[in-house]
Amino acid sequence: MTLSPKELEVLTLVALGYSDKEISVKLKIAYGTVRNHIDKAILKLNAQNRTHAVVVYKLKNKNWLENLYEENNNTLDRRGVLSY
Repeated sequence: MTLSPKELEVLTLVALGYSDKEISVKLKIAYGTVRNHIDKAILKLNAQNRTHAVVVYKLKNKNWLENLYEENNNTLDRRGVLSY
């Protein structure tokens, strides 16, 4: 099954390390809506949890996240935790 654009947007933010609450604020949607999108993505990808959903989607879509990586100066570390 294919993810909806909103499910993919939410899953991308999950992959970038955003919490559900942070995603709801960033996308200006309710926390429950974020959970619904994540739960649907997990079901569609036949994953065990949100992290597994990210891995499964990445394995099926090799170029996913690469553009974001390049747009963010070759890092997906949005919090700067890994930066020196």
